[in-house]
Amino acid sequence: MDILCFQIGNSLYDADGAKLVTKLLDKAKANNVQIHLPVDCVTADKFDENAQSSCATVETGVPDGWMGLDIGQKTVEAFKEPLRRAKVIVWNGPCGVFEFEKFSHGTKAVMDEVVEATKRGAITVIGGGDTATCCAKWKTEDKVSHVSTGGGASLELLEGKVLPGVAALSDA
Repeated sequence: MDILCFQIGNSLYDADGAKLVTKLLDKAKANNVQIHLPVDCVTADKFDENAQSSCATVETGVPDGWMGLDIGQKTVEAFKEPLRRAKVIVWNGPCGVFEFEKFSHGTKAVMDEVVEATKRGAITVIGGGDTATCCAKWKTEDKVSHVSTGGGASLELLEGKVLPGVAALSDA
């Protein structure tokens, strides 16, 4: 499977999501908005903590039979600069399979940068159950501005959509 000119091997794939990504990238380009995407990933031959692992880049792609399970070190380094410049960070979804130690390093590195950004005065919002679980795992819940377990709902609220529960409370 080829996503954005990147072979993904046996990695999870969401066809509808891929269409949305293409639209978002086109819109960002038209509006001179820079999007930061991974340039490498940690790969595994199976979804298992003890799997054989390797690294793949955008150029090499993920080999058939393998899957991407974390962002790679080059991506971690590339993400540091925009995270350090950011005044507001909204993070929804871990970067890797953080439940497996071997594939948690990218997510942990991003979490560390988000915590540092918060210390510098950035507003940092962690959204979604998995990302909130990362905060709990690394004891950073009180080191970011806000943690919400409502991933999709949090994003919809930020988009300005009316959420039924919020509307009901507002009408009370």
